[in-house]
Amino acid sequence: MVLLFVNSLLALAGPYLTKVAIDDYIRVGDLGGLHTVALLFLAVVLLDFMLEYAQFYVMQWVGQQIMFDLRSRVMRHLVRLDLAFYDRNPVGRLMTRVMGDVQTLNELFTTGVVAIFGDLLTLVGIVIAMFLLDWRLALVANLVLPVLVCISLVFRSRVRNSYRLVRGRVAAMNAFLQEHLTGMRVVQLFGRERSSAAKFAALNSKHRAAHLQTVFYYALFYPAVELVSAAATALIVYYGGGRVVRDSLELGVLVAFLQYAERFFRPISDLSEKYNTFQSAMASSERIFRLLDQEPRIRNPAAAERLERARGHLVFDDVSFAYTPGEPVIEHLSFEVLPGERVALVGATGAGKTSILSVLTRLYDIQGGRILVDGVDIRALELGDLRRQVGVVLQDAFLFAGDIESNIRLGETRIDAERVREAARLVHADRFIDKLPHGYTTEVSERGSTLSLGQRQLLSLARVLAFDPAVLLLDEATSSVDTETEFAIRDAVRRVLAGRTSLVVAHRLSTIQDCDRILVLHHGRLRESGTHSELLQQDGIYARLYELQFRDQAA
Repeated sequence: MVLLFVNSLLALAGPYLTKVAIDDYIRVGDLGGLHTVALLFLAVVLLDFMLEYAQFYVMQWVGQQIMFDLRSRVMRHLVRLDLAFYDRNPVGRLMTRVMGDVQTLNELFTTGVVAIFGDLLTLVGIVIAMFLLDWRLALVANLVLPVLVCISLVFRSRVRNSYRLVRGRVAAMNAFLQEHLTGMRVVQLFGRERSSAAKFAALNSKHRAAHLQTVFYYALFYPAVELVSAAATALIVYYGGGRVVRDSLELGVLVAFLQYAERFFRPISDLSEKYNTFQSAMASSERIFRLLDQEPRIRNPAAAERLERARGHLVFDDVSFAYTPGEPVIEHLSFEVLPGERVALVGATGAGKTSILSVLTRLYDIQGGRILVDGVDIRALELGDLRRQVGVVLQDAFLFAGDIESNIRLGETRIDAERVREAARLVHADRFIDKLPHGYTTEVSERGSTLSLGQRQLLSLARVLAFDPAVLLLDEATSSVDTETEFAIRDAVRRVLAGRTSLVVAHRLSTIQDCDRILVLHHGRLRESGTHSELLQQDGIYARLYELQFRDQAA
């Protein structure tokens, strides 16, 4: 701001020095005075150059710091939001907030809002200088201002809505791209290349139309400003020139006025460009701050109870849960799992098995009842404490870009290399890791696409074991592996589950026959409970499921 203020003052010096040179030295033939004014003019130009350099450097530095801080804050906020938020918001749109919208705000700070103050200072300074030189000529020069104000107001009202539309359609394109690039395997396998390209072309066309709308308004605005500028120059030449001819105005004053007029309309053109940035930034800021204002539905309690190491006593007490209000997934579910007990959850698709694991880890919050860990309601625990007690192996093992070791450790400094290797050995993952070109430092591509499903599942198991949870949740942990890998995992699971409470979700009933207890779910309710042999004797839902699987395997 200080540099801009000084720059604005220097912008006034050039025309005034020109006036002095013409009226005081050129008109009387004083070469010595002219040399002095010329050197002073050069000094002003050099000083202006240095100040502009300093101002640009400082603003770019500030802009980068703002962008760093804001992106960090948005990311910290995103990792706190509950999974239900991500169910409602496509990843591509969120990426637009973090990358594109923050970049637009950076442009606002580096070339927009502060520079606007500089332009306004320059305009005010020029008007004051004009009136000090000759108030009558200044009034004539400013006759066009009402027209300019009207043009700017009309332009502003039109272009703001256009920029909102542009940012919205950029977000829609990013969401589409993220989804289809991630699912490219499905796109190609089902021959949807042309269809996907056509849908993207339609989104791209809408974005182009919205952007061309802003281009249309600018195509009208800039020539209108030039026309008004030319009219102002014509008025100055006509009125001022007449006065010079009549010797009521010095020639140097007229020349200075022409230079001031040129410099007066240059900031106005700049202001329109800054307004372009400002409107785009307003549309982006609305989206960013709407995201930051989104409160996480699942948060730590005000006075949380601490749980250092759980024994693994789990109680579901009349639990009800729905992803969508009015469509319950779990209804009045009650059961107990004793420390060290192995309990299997079975049932048809949609019975609520995976949802039980999700609410136990508070990825979603239940709407009724309570869930207890060692007698403490999980909503009274810190999320970090709760999730440190529970290890989850998902059906779809997710790996991050990085090496094998970092995917097992996940940035946890307490897990050393020896512990990583021990976890891999226990789940027999070391068999394929040792065969990789660089062992544990072998790079893994995005989502682990260079590894087989079974290998990714083994790494997911090793990750959980390295964190050493008190409770282990297995969600179809062997559903995507071959028979040999399945036996390897089952052997590892039997050893590592010793002393741990576990909930096992499985469609393959052959994998859970040795569990201490099997809970049979149907439409979110507990229908049967017992051991494998007890449930077969009941001749109920479990017996029918087992008979169907046995018949399929026999066939």
